[in-house]
Amino acid sequence: MTSSASPGLARLNAADPATARRLLHEVCASTAWGAAIAAGRPYADAGALYAANDAATAGLGDADLDEAMAGHPPIGRPAPGDPASAREQAGMTGAADALKAEMLELNLAYQERFGHVFLICATGLSGEQLLAAIRERVGNTPERERGIVREQLGRINRIRLGRLAEGARDV
Repeated sequence: MTSSASPGLARLNAADPATARRLLHEVCASTAWGAAIAAGRPYADAGALYAANDAATAGLGDADLDEAMAGHPPIGRPAPGDPASAREQAGMTGAADALKAEMLELNLAYQERFGHVFLICATGLSGEQLLAAIRERVGNTPERERGIVREQLGRINRIRLGRLAEGARDV
């Protein structure tokens, strides 16, 4: 570790294995992803941590990707008591009731079609943008959607890892 490591990154680097697993599980629910990131410690800086995320996300098998998605609540229904999902889905907070109802309907259709939650990096997106994305993606082939999900998971993980590296207590 170099002196450029932030306090949060220094904490991750120095954490015992159980603490590191817990911290990383808050970022991504995939056990394989967390193990890969933990094994790469220490990280010199956030860039090295992001590169490790990209490699670990790309290397997830189907079951690992499913495990990661299972840790995400549906868009429009952040997990109670989970400040990360509430923060990430803030664009849905003030959305009109009709938009929320359509999002719920499309979430159910998406889940029935693909067998998993609609995963999108919702940070900074409005309710309208989220609705447009699910409308577009629900018609994808399963293979195309799997690739998009992997890319979106990597983006979500990067944002959460950034918060972790900065020292935030809720990623």
